[in-house]
Amino acid sequence: MAHKHEHHCESCSHEHHHEDEHSLKKQLGLIAATAILLLGAVLVEHNTSLSTWQLLFIYLIPYLLIGHETLHEAWEGITGGDMFNEHFLMSVATIGALCIGFLPGAETEFPEAVFVMLFFQVGELFEGYAEGKSRDSIAHLMNIRPDIAHVDVRGQMEDVRPEEVGIGATIVIRPGEKVPLDGVVVEGTSALNTVALTGETLPRDVTIGDEVISGCVNLSGMLRVRTTKVFGESTVSKIIRLVESAGEHKSQSETFITRFARIYTPIVVFAAIAIAVIPPSLGWVGGDFATWLYRALMFLVVSCPCALVISVPLTFFGGIGGASRQGILVKGANYLDVLAKVDTVVFDKTGTLTHGQFAVEAVHPDTCDEHQLLHLAAHVEHFSTHPIGAALRDAFPDEATDGCQVSDVEEVAGEGISARIGDKVVCVGNTKMMDRIGARWHDCHHVGTIIHVAIDGQYAGHIVINDKIKADSAEAIQRLHALGVKRTVMLTGDRREVAAHVANELGITEYHAELLPADKVAKVEQLKNPLYLEGADRGLAFVGDGINDAPVLARADVGIAMGGLGSDAAIEAADVVLMDDQPSKIALAIRIARRTLAIARQNVVFAIGVKVAVLLLAVCGIATMWLAVFADVGVTVLAVLNAMRALRIS
Repeated sequence: MAHKHEHHCESCSHEHHHEDEHSLKKQLGLIAATAILLLGAVLVEHNTSLSTWQLLFIYLIPYLLIGHETLHEAWEGITGGDMFNEHFLMSVATIGALCIGFLPGAETEFPEAVFVMLFFQVGELFEGYAEGKSRDSIAHLMNIRPDIAHVDVRGQMEDVRPEEVGIGATIVIRPGEKVPLDGVVVEGTSALNTVALTGETLPRDVTIGDEVISGCVNLSGMLRVRTTKVFGESTVSKIIRLVESAGEHKSQSETFITRFARIYTPIVVFAAIAIAVIPPSLGWVGGDFATWLYRALMFLVVSCPCALVISVPLTFFGGIGGASRQGILVKGANYLDVLAKVDTVVFDKTGTLTHGQFAVEAVHPDTCDEHQLLHLAAHVEHFSTHPIGAALRDAFPDEATDGCQVSDVEEVAGEGISARIGDKVVCVGNTKMMDRIGARWHDCHHVGTIIHVAIDGQYAGHIVINDKIKADSAEAIQRLHALGVKRTVMLTGDRREVAAHVANELGITEYHAELLPADKVAKVEQLKNPLYLEGADRGLAFVGDGINDAPVLARADVGIAMGGLGSDAAIEAADVVLMDDQPSKIALAIRIARRTLAIARQNVVFAIGVKVAVLLLAVCGIATMWLAVFADVGVTVLAVLNAMRALRIS
């Protein structure tokens, strides 16, 4: 079976789709014409008494009509130094079948020769159709690529290509149009369809101040958006590059099949030569040279590794396509391999199992009032990008306009932030920071993240901040356990009490709290130990928000980024990106990976099993050329149809 198509997505997917459709129609027309001509040639042979040479010319018409491309590919392989491919095997086998009738005492095999080439093209037709379906399932993401941007230039609307729009430009997005670039809404309200990115059908409402990302479709109102990224760095561009490069990362099965075919095909050719030459030259029982040559030709047809070379990559391509329809972007087939054997799933807590949207729940001052404690904490956290800092600023919104001078800001990793507010040195952080500066802190009866505050080294009180657990986090853990994932682990820099509360709520088997960023990497390294994983063939997946978890995502066997919608770091750092914010998609990703590998294994076992059986029958003289055709093309068609099941998510 020809393996001509490159497994990748084109940005201009519509053109590619039309080209594929035209190619399949042309191929179908050739097959139909050849079948009619072959039937006519058979009727002529049975109803006339033409010579062998005359019959050859009659059968050459359908043979060359259907086989000219295969013969051309075989010739290109020979002249290019890569002759041992499926085109070469088919060409030698069919040309041999056309010639065998001229040997003394041999019967003509003209119909068989044409039929082998005809069925070879039928198999190619199925491959092209299946590959087109697989490509379409991924290429639906290419539909997110915007064609045009309406730019407001001094009150005048100009239509330009998105690549030509700079940062800070104002663009207008009308109802029904794709969002061309990432930006912030400056005027208007609307609902965005994110289904192409996330697989979710529920629209997302946006209004002034909300971020919008490229690739979504504006459903209702007109929006004016100030761009925050150039097109090359926008979400849509990153996703397109990710999907286009997915085919470059081969699975273990694909790599093995490629190496196997390179070694296997030359062996088959020389084995066929040996079958044709050695038995008759040694006078073995079983027939003359023509008989053994016929068996050698059958051996060549049966041995063609089409079913494996085509169906295994197609299966993984289909798996990636099926996952993409669910809003799960897999960066390569090799990550499906790892996902399928995941035994341990490690979660970051904030932004992964919880929303990462902190809010102040309680203020417990010691040496000052609540207002002053919040006021100082908000000032210290003014420049922080951490969600906790945002929560403190939100709780004291007037801090930017009260005239206090903030200086000497210093952030200590894993502890907190200190700054000089007027003439006071204020430290805001965890117990490690309090211990380091000598402030005598005390615990709180509230379950939550406790932010301690010290003024000039004296403990001033604490603020309780809480984060809401995502609605489907518990369901995600249940599904993973149901899939046979033995260990679910949560890592967090939060307090042990908070970690215990979340772990108990969700049914997580193990948790580690009060970790610095470097501690998380070390903990993942420990969890990756083969003894800990109960077998070297098991895998560890780390699930994080992709923003501050890049080092840990990189160290895991497979890194899964949550909330990839608009998160550059998630798309760059992870191996698998969940384009919505649902932890339950992790179990779905593992299920898709396992199903894809199972289908690939089914194809390998089925193809090799049938071929070995027919090869033995061919060498013994029991098999016919028709059975050989089934063992090659028939098995390939069935394997390709089986591979297409990977597209469906059951």
